[in-house]
Amino acid sequence: MVYGDRRGILARGKLAICSGREVRYYSASDMHLPLPRFLLSCCALLFLMTAAPSTRGQEVESGLGPLPVFEFHSGFWVNLHQFLYYQARLRESTPEARASAGKSGGPTLKQAPITLPPEEQKIWNQAIDYYRSNYANKDEQVNLDLILLKNQLGDFEDCNELLGKAKKRCDAGLPGNVGVILEAAAPIYRSHWWVDQDRANRRWVARVAPLVREQGVGISQRLADIYQSTWPNEKIRVEVCAYANAAGAFTTLDPLRVTISSTDARNQGTEALAVLFEESSHGISTPVKDAIARECRQREKPIPRDLWHALLLYTTSEVLRPVLQGASSEPKSSDAPAPQNATTTPPQSALAEKFKQRGWGEYLHLIDVYWQPYLQGRVAFEDAIAHLVSAV
Repeated sequence: MVYGDRRGILARGKLAICSGREVRYYSASDMHLPLPRFLLSCCALLFLMTAAPSTRGQEVESGLGPLPVFEFHSGFWVNLHQFLYYQARLRESTPEARASAGKSGGPTLKQAPITLPPEEQKIWNQAIDYYRSNYANKDEQVNLDLILLKNQLGDFEDCNELLGKAKKRCDAGLPGNVGVILEAAAPIYRSHWWVDQDRANRRWVARVAPLVREQGVGISQRLADIYQSTWPNEKIRVEVCAYANAAGAFTTLDPLRVTISSTDARNQGTEALAVLFEESSHGISTPVKDAIARECRQREKPIPRDLWHALLLYTTSEVLRPVLQGASSEPKSSDAPAPQNATTTPPQSALAEKFKQRGWGEYLHLIDVYWQPYLQGRVAFEDAIAHLVSAV
């Protein structure tokens, strides 16, 4: 779902062909081609088009060498975008938007209030107003425009500009006026916020990296086996930002990318690993979703809201339980201070609280009864799903 200058992609059944800063979507009928010939034409077009800059240029160094499973990025443009989106949501007039932006586990990044010079304040207000008008009322996890924008900004993280005035290869082909807005806001963000936020991002990566290196491969394989799926061959890109969303992290698909807040208290310590794998599991959860839908159709029942998502949270918690308990019991080194607001809540109580916060409280007991036996190897996948759907 990445788009940009001189590129084409298939998005929701339509081909997005971009030239300069204009994006147009074409369906197979628009192209007057049978679907197979249309797809072959798309493939040929993609092969001939120039790709965007490499996305690995600013992968955060962990100090442990290359890591498995994930690649972490603290990209300037994505962080600026997420910060403006957050600020716009806070200023949005609707109580729901303000509550959503402000609802989090509480940032661990402490910053003194910043008073901008009048000219900078004017430019910054213009950027926030643009985000309020165009993005603040949209969900960045599901809205196609926001997903495409975030991915494109990540792909151009090596560039100091987005309009290609100095370097043609850095023309990101962004829609509307957002490229102009971001370039204007960039010096202000860089001067007043970026250094602290980037430092927080890199500190977060340094803390989670040892667990990823030691446990990442085993956990990813175990989760893939449980979901009757396969883990992606390529490393999953993780955008590490000071601000993500009200949940503290979210996942977008095609391509699979995770955005996580380095300053949210819910993402600290060993919980960071749990959040990473829960979010990443969205990319391999199709067999679970399909099995639930199939059982519901056979029983002529509506599909229970977010049941598949509750299964992911529960499964991730169970798979990581021995890993996290072991890591929590290890003494902390003197150069790795404990994160603020770290929790000592017992695992089962913490899981119950997470289910309650997400409105899934009624699912927890049923998953315990009907899904846990599958995790223990005593019940087949299809039988566990059938029993669970029948009981919901």
